[in-house]
This record gives sequence, structure tokens and C-alpha cells, in this order.
Amino acid sequence: MQMGPEELRIKDKDGNRLTFKGVNLSKVLEKAGAPTSARIRGENLAKYILIHAKDGYQAVFSLTEVDSSFTDAMVLLVFQEDGKPLPPGIGPFRLVVPHEKKQARWVREVIEIEIKSANE
Repeated sequence: MQMGPEELRIKDKDGNRLTFKGVNLSKVLEKAGAPTSARIRGENLAKYILIHAKDGYQAVFSLTEVDSSFTDAMVLLVFQEDGKPLPPGIGPFRLVVPHEKKQARWVREVIEIEIKSANE
């Protein structure tokens, strides 16, 4: 809540209109000390974000895909849906990627966000 939550009203995969509340993933990464903005250059361009879900599901994003200095598209780390905390099986955190046509990277039950390098 201290990171300036944002609200998005969008349709889920079934066409239901939902209101999600969460924090822009770029703010979370910046707070954690990940390379952001002007620091995404050189070797940092080979770094990526690996999202881990409780059930073992994973999704990958490049740093530039989520950084607000590179894109207007937002990736939201959600903690509320329609004004209520996310239920078990979906929360406590969920990744919402509203600009994508498919919701394959809408990761439920996010338990870890890892920064890795393609050079590892």
C-alpha cells in the first residue's frame, strides 16, 4: 500500500469485468534494488525477471517489458480483486498483464520474483 497502488478495470479470460488493485511491478523491482530506468543498459539488458507461483508455474519478462521508462504497458502485482483480498488459490499476490492478448503470464499465487541474467 505504501508503494502507491493503482487500480485497473479490465476483462478476465472469461469476459468478466473486474477491478484489480496492486502495485506496478517496476516500482516493486526498483524498491528491491533491481536495475531500472537509466541503469538498464549494457549487461543489464541481458537480465530478466522470473516469476514463480506456488504450484511451480513460471513466467518470464525482460526488464524492459516492465520498466516504465521503456514502455507505457503496465504489469501489475495485484493484491485485491473487486475490493477484496485475493482468495486462496489466486493470491495473496497475482500478476496481471492487461495489454497481452492471452493471459498466460497472469501468474496466480506469486511467491517469488527473481532477477536473473541470460549470461548465467
